Amino acid sequence: MSRSTGSEPLPKASAAARNVRLAVVCGVIFCSMVGAAFAAVPLYRAFCQATGFAGTVRRAYTPPTAISNRTVEVAFNTNVRSLAWDFQPNVPSQTAHLGESKLAFFKVTNNSDQPLTGRAVYNVSPDSAGAFFSKLECFCFKNQTLAPHQSAEFPVVYYVDPRFGTDDDTRGIKVITLSYTFFPAKPLAKAAQGDSTTPAPPG
Repeated sequence: MSRSTGSEPLPKASAAARNVRLAVVCGVIFCSMVGAAFAAVPLYRAFCQATGFAGTVRRAYTPPTAISNRTVEVAFNTNVRSLAWDFQPNVPSQTAHLGESKLAFFKVTNNSDQPLTGRAVYNVSPDSAGAFFSKLECFCFKNQTLAPHQSAEFPVVYYVDPRFGTDDDTRGIKVITLSYTFFPAKPLAKAAQGDSTTPAPPG
């Protein structure tokens, strides 16, 4: 009677089936990783807007119901990247009561001989103020297109939460700086899709 001296080699069919299963598992893992990478950007953006993380400004839909006697100065900072635009606030700063809805305007001029479309990105500093700074309306929520040599005034409606200055991270802060930077953005064929376009990478 013969004795087995070790594990018997797998039949060719079984080895092929195992290789197919392994390839399928690897493919699923790869697709999951790619999907997670693409999902990370909007999820991170949503997290920042919900929490004010890293100075990201919240988007609000209703103003606070109470206005505090306390005030804070809101300064405006503007920048342009790879666009032939002038971009300046109408006033350098405003004094805002906490909880008060404030309206500010920014003047933008297209200095080129062709229409240009831009998208403004934004944040506030110091970063700890991001959780308390909210916008009700803003030109930065969608793309903006200017005709050759056209000038326009873009509004923003914002407020600072009445709780600002009551925690350790914001206590003693007298000035919040709201910063905007316009980047080129590709215009879309359908206006209804305008809100979904993101700025092109800086050149």
